[in-house]
Amino acid sequence: MKDKKPAKADDTGSVALKKAAADVRELGDSIFVRDFVVDCNVGVYAEEQGVTQKVRFTVEARLDKDVFSVEDEMAEVPSYADIIDMIVALARGGHINLVETFAERIAAQVLADRRVVAVRVVLEKLERGPLRGVEIIRPATRAAAREFGRG
Repeated sequence: MKDKKPAKADDTGSVALKKAAADVRELGDSIFVRDFVVDCNVGVYAEEQGVTQKVRFTVEARLDKDVFSVEDEMAEVPSYADIIDMIVALARGGHINLVETFAERIAAQVLADRRVVAVRVVLEKLERGPLRGVEIIRPATRAAAREFGRG
């Protein structure tokens, strides 16, 4: 994800409004992409080599509590469109053996935006027998797990 420059407030009223709103917030907002299905070259087993399979992605990024829009400008917050584009780029980037590796790559790219404090990534293989996959939370801390209701 790109770390976009925050929008500039034209007057001190907007800055004061944002500061006042941030002071009363205890949790950051989340952006998410849910149930996004992409054909991927992923899997370690012989029958998964050289073929694509449908994988469902859910990515939830928890923002720092000071990150939210006041000016109604896209640059003020990370974009879920960037998450979608990044998943597609990784899926087109060649074969990945493990869904765990795929999830780690997604998490690392989402966390590269300093406005994101934690990310939850779920990958589910949809075509090879029973539903299976992985869920990770990064950073892998108790505080991050609590952010996503797991701690």
